[in-house]
Amino acid sequence: MATNRRATKMVTVDADGHVLEPRDTWQRYLEPNLRDRAIRIEKDSDGLEVLLVDGTPHAALRGRLGALGGIGMGSEELMTVGQRSYEDGCPPGGYDPHARLRVMDEEQIDIVLLYPTIGIAWEGLVRDPQLATAYCRAYNRWIVDFCDTDRRRLVPIAHICLMDPAGAIEEVRRARKDGCAGVYLSPDPLARGGRQFDDPSLAPFWETVQDLDMPVAFHVVARSTTMLAPWFGARDNPVGQVVFSFAFLALDVMAAFTSMMTRGLFDTYPRLRLAVLEAGSNWITAWLDRLDHKSEVMRPFSSLKLLPSEYFKRQCVISAEPDESLTGRIVEHLGADYVVWASDYPHLDASFHVVDTLRGRIAGLPEDSQRKVLGVNALRFYGLSPAIGDTTP
Repeated sequence: MATNRRATKMVTVDADGHVLEPRDTWQRYLEPNLRDRAIRIEKDSDGLEVLLVDGTPHAALRGRLGALGGIGMGSEELMTVGQRSYEDGCPPGGYDPHARLRVMDEEQIDIVLLYPTIGIAWEGLVRDPQLATAYCRAYNRWIVDFCDTDRRRLVPIAHICLMDPAGAIEEVRRARKDGCAGVYLSPDPLARGGRQFDDPSLAPFWETVQDLDMPVAFHVVARSTTMLAPWFGARDNPVGQVVFSFAFLALDVMAAFTSMMTRGLFDTYPRLRLAVLEAGSNWITAWLDRLDHKSEVMRPFSSLKLLPSEYFKRQCVISAEPDESLTGRIVEHLGADYVVWASDYPHLDASFHVVDTLRGRIAGLPEDSQRKVLGVNALRFYGLSPAIGDTTP
């Protein structure tokens, strides 16, 4: 398979892979005076594993931390409380960079942009802005060390929390110097203390990432409490609602993207770039059509100078997931320059051989379009160079 990839000269970039942070990451990387408040995994009084964030347990993950990973495993055992530990769901490629490189070779992936896993779960539980920044700083130090094994193929994405705007600026500058190529932002309003994206206190942050030429990305989060509670009945089994909840994780990302658009962030910061991750891609063309139409209808009340679709094409990309059946048509309709792809390895809903699957989805496109989706778009968007053995982008 690897030989065939090189023969076709198509660099392949996974725009949203994940690590599984070792349980002692924050105890090792947090500043010594804060280590008693480190994120940690411990057992509660019932003997169940819990993720503790500044001493507060993450309710939704209690006894089910193995489901944070779990690629290739059955959902029943991972989602049944108390059946599996966090490490049970962690394949070596999630926490060992050498093992990750071997997985990438097997999966025909040249470069991966790496996002957190525990990091997508803790922000809604933190109330201390400075501690939130310290948690990000600790993770960012760890992920840079992880990626130092092969900085051409393993690309660190910095985790930044907007609860502490001044701290976010300081940390994103530090992370950029350390080699982080982009920024992960939680779409959850609690993660920014309820601030809206156009809050004046966040303006210096947007200016900073724009000046640093550092794309930001929204990604789904694992909330401690669901925002979908009104849709659940008193007699519902919580586990029975898991498909409903799992599917709607995308709502956070879709809402954050739409808020950025309608609040004029792309107008105010024309060099700001945004990646829309793990919400699928098949919805985006219909949504942009809808935004364009509503913007035209409400033009007297809108400050936007361009149509939402024009801002998107100027400043955004969206990630396709291998299970989506319409990726080729979405690329044709939206344009080949605006789609990247994501494996989501090593999470429960990820799978193996995804590059082959994706190639099948886009096989009917011109070779230049296939090349862009497989890797060139991600290289361009993040300012990366091709990895060894591959091509001209």
